[in-house]
Amino acid sequence: MTPDEFVTFAHRLADAAGAAALPHFRSALAVENKLEASGGKFDPVTVADRAAEQAIRSLVFETYPDHGLHGEEFGIVEGAGTYEWVVDPIDGTRSFMSGIPLWTTIIGLRIEGVPAFGMVDQSYIGDRFWGGSGAAFTRHGDGDTVPMRTRACSSLAEATLMTTTPAMMIGPGEREKYDAVEARVRLARYGADGYAYCLLAAGQIDLIIENGLEAYDVVGLIPMIEAAGGVFTTWTGGSANEGGAVVAAGDKRVHAAALEILNA
Repeated sequence: MTPDEFVTFAHRLADAAGAAALPHFRSALAVENKLEASGGKFDPVTVADRAAEQAIRSLVFETYPDHGLHGEEFGIVEGAGTYEWVVDPIDGTRSFMSGIPLWTTIIGLRIEGVPAFGMVDQSYIGDRFWGGSGAAFTRHGDGDTVPMRTRACSSLAEATLMTTTPAMMIGPGEREKYDAVEARVRLARYGADGYAYCLLAAGQIDLIIENGLEAYDVVGLIPMIEAAGGVFTTWTGGSANEGGAVVAAGDKRVHAAALEILNA
């Protein structure tokens, strides 16, 4: 595949996922708890999550039968080894089931195991973001495609921080370390899930700190943010390719300042 091919194909995947999910948004939607049988906490899934992933899987395997696919709802299908699509059909199912238009479809492509391209789509409001190979773009509806760049931010005191919820910091000392960073920033906002990373790439916010993420949550975000000029690592500064505790920043100075506190 050429870069132009996988960009074009990712747009097709996003269109298909949106067409499958949108009829269920703000509807009388049945919600299941994936962890109910094990007595775990609430982890919702709906027919919309499954329909969107099925639409993506069908299109991938019809078009590129030798590609691998790792999806949240239906697991991993091994491919020939070079290309693997890593997808979260509805990131932010809690927002989806609550009628909040901050859920997204996250589509990532790993080449030889390395995140190479990502696309994030919010089909209800028509926002789409994508990037890789040093270039990142956004488009609203049928409007113009415009380049994305993160914004300069020299210190935590000037930064806007986002996280889905501080309650995700559940490891030993994690909440205290997160709170120490939040106490240093100018503004903190919660609840946007994957959409927050698009705002970071587009230069609207400066820092995201989260924990408990999976590969399908991040593979589509890492290349987009890096292509827009940002930094995306684990809390210890390593590769975030498999998720876990992550820090994304638009400016390397803010990233370094956050890591210093998180690793104190």
